[in-house]
Amino acid sequence: MTRTPEPHPDGETSGWSTAPGWSEVHIEDTGPSAHREHTRLERLVTKETTSGLILVAAAALALVFANSPLAGAYFGVRDTYLGFDLGSLHLRMSIGHWAADGLLAIFFFIVGLELKQEITQGALRDPRKALVPVVAAAGGVAVPALIYALVNLAGPAGALGGWAIPAATDIAFAVALLGLFAPKLPVAVRTFLLTLAIVDDLIAILIIAIFYATDLRLGYLALALIPIALYALVARRAERLMKRRAWAAWLVLLPLGAITWALFYNSGVHATIAGVVLAFLVPTVSRTDAGHPDPLAEQFVHRFGPISSGIAVPVFAFFSAGVAVGGISGLLEAWQSTVALGVIIGLVLGKILGILGATFLVTRIPGVGLDPSLKWADMLGMSALAGIGFTVSLLIAELSFATGDPMQDWAKVGVLTASVLAAIAGAALLAPRNRRYARLEREGASR
Repeated sequence: MTRTPEPHPDGETSGWSTAPGWSEVHIEDTGPSAHREHTRLERLVTKETTSGLILVAAAALALVFANSPLAGAYFGVRDTYLGFDLGSLHLRMSIGHWAADGLLAIFFFIVGLELKQEITQGALRDPRKALVPVVAAAGGVAVPALIYALVNLAGPAGALGGWAIPAATDIAFAVALLGLFAPKLPVAVRTFLLTLAIVDDLIAILIIAIFYATDLRLGYLALALIPIALYALVARRAERLMKRRAWAAWLVLLPLGAITWALFYNSGVHATIAGVVLAFLVPTVSRTDAGHPDPLAEQFVHRFGPISSGIAVPVFAFFSAGVAVGGISGLLEAWQSTVALGVIIGLVLGKILGILGATFLVTRIPGVGLDPSLKWADMLGMSALAGIGFTVSLLIAELSFATGDPMQDWAKVGVLTASVLAAIAGAALLAPRNRRYARLEREGASR
């Protein structure tokens, strides 16, 4: 099995895209040493448009259930508690909580693998090439958060706690819509969006780890160092183990990962951060001979990527997006709240202002500029798509406000509304650009 790397605007490659729905992978048989081939279903759920449609369907179904006669059953299932307590180790929570803290750890594990790959071998390795999208991502986080804070200065008590909700960009949706509405845009646009989304995710991870840690219990974090160290040791040798016995490394790595997650959950640090920590311990360069060319990180992406995009994220969306809006009057009440308004303005307008403004400022530095094939009109449409928050924004909404607090529902309505508006704005801005590039391509082919 081989990988098809993302082409870089200057002719290099920027590594391999691994986050849910980021790219398709070319599959071929390379003999017994290759890791197993994707099934048809796995290839389907990792396609950009398909993963985006699965998320939309899960969110839509949740909204239908939450606002229908089935609402009682829906919320009953979401709030059903599962699990057990093992001494002082608490592993009992609601199904909705399991989806947010448990299944999303898989999503963050995949994101962590992409982050490490880009930092060690991809677009973030060269500071000169990384500077513009990194600064753009920082602007795209800071300006929406500032807008939310300004809108909520006179808002309800505790509303400012949701300042980070409009900071995140949903990778799967943004890249899926870019491929759907503007497939003819230069590769540099996609590369810029991917790099920006990677850095955006990293900032969101840091925000969750720093600002949403509650009741820190450092003893559990100290204990977590033991399985983390063992995981790192086994991961370094896993390729050789898997070459002889494909199942051998999994018997060790999966339990160590689960133990690390449980200790993080009980430490007060959000449990999804465990996925990122473990991902950064996975080698991104193959340590075996040419008979097994795929590094362990890529093997993990092939195995867990479909689980993330096809199960983990949609299940989280199903249990998180179900907001009982209370009909038109309830929806209007949510839209009029400063919480929802801050989220909507922050994502739809703040992302555009933050990304374009930061890009403009950083490119004023001598020697720093955009790729020659990147046009500001393309940047405008791409920045609009970055306003699709969804997955991480919904997670931060749940972390910002308690379950049952109206502000959590208002925030979720804001996230869903903003994501729809950002998608429409992005499509409206990029569709004419796509037609222009398609015309230029036809004219070039006819010469």
